[in-house]
Amino acid sequence: MSKTHHGESIVLASSNAGKVREINALLADEEIHVIPQSALGVPEAAETGLSFVENAILKARNAAAHSGLAAIADDSGIEVDALAGAPGIYSARYAGPGASDLDNLNKLIEMIREVPPEQRTARFQCLMVYLRHAEDPTPVICQGTWEGLLLDAPRGDNGFGYDPIFLVPSEGCTSAELDPATKNRLSHRGQALSKLVRFLKGEA
Repeated sequence: MSKTHHGESIVLASSNAGKVREINALLADEEIHVIPQSALGVPEAAETGLSFVENAILKARNAAAHSGLAAIADDSGIEVDALAGAPGIYSARYAGPGASDLDNLNKLIEMIREVPPEQRTARFQCLMVYLRHAEDPTPVICQGTWEGLLLDAPRGDNGFGYDPIFLVPSEGCTSAELDPATKNRLSHRGQALSKLVRFLKGEA
């Protein structure tokens, strides 16, 4: 790893326990100390952007400004072709403000119920950003995309969010049926974070 990032402490602009767990697992070998913003008393940023990348930058700037640390943030969600790209940036609140993962999942199942199985194409998108400090004018932006199909009933107990209905064709199972190591290798977040790790190691 490059001398500028080895052993660095970075605030992770998320309080989503599943996301924190995944990102920490992916960075465990890099000796980068990732601290969830909730541990530092950082308030949630208002996600007022109209795209994944705008929201990710808003969250990273907020976390960096309140913590004084470099920051990683991502905005991610699922795009369903039959729903013109919805839920998209609203994936975490698809069923309304304060909705649970199960509420959101059940709403999406209902929305695709009449869509023929072969037309239930979808993808997870992850836009991850790294800011050296709150005023950083050139954030590092990394994107990962994970293609799949949606099922009309949940399968599997791993993962979170929409994972139980996201069928991964190459594996013949849902994201929630994958072991964590396989999911981290294939997933949108894994792809984006691997690009970011290469940058932090001075390889990109």
